[in-house]
Amino acid sequence: MDLSPLYISLKVATISTTIVFCLGIVCARFVMKLKKGKIFVDGIFTLPIVLPPTVVGFFLLIIFGKNGLIGQILSTFDVSVVFTQTAAVIASIFVSFPLMYRTVRGAFEELDADIIYAARTLGMSEIEIFYKVILPNTLPSIIAGTVLS
Repeated sequence: MDLSPLYISLKVATISTTIVFCLGIVCARFVMKLKKGKIFVDGIFTLPIVLPPTVVGFFLLIIFGKNGLIGQILSTFDVSVVFTQTAAVIASIFVSFPLMYRTVRGAFEELDADIIYAARTLGMSEIEIFYKVILPNTLPSIIAGTVLS
């Protein structure tokens, strides 16, 4: 019995979920802090949700193919990404990122601003507020986004 497809799938899922977990939280926080262009950046981040999977695959093939923008750069280093496990990870990240991003961004938007203001009045830095106030209060949504992605 050949279990290599199962091993490859679990490996791709683990790597892409880990990357999407970190990237989704960072990008959601980044968009929440934006003053201008928030709608544009949000639209770019959620674009893979509205595109059919065949279009996303074609788009990635064009970018990472030998004649594509990134593909040409990689070919100078004699690296090919197309039809490798790395390509599967990239495709998985591209497709699942919007699910994590939208879930976490929704949680950040729903967080009561008074809690953050109270933390600031107590002298907490922005990093402390993020790790000690925002993340613990949005943890259920972060877990939900991780499961979705």
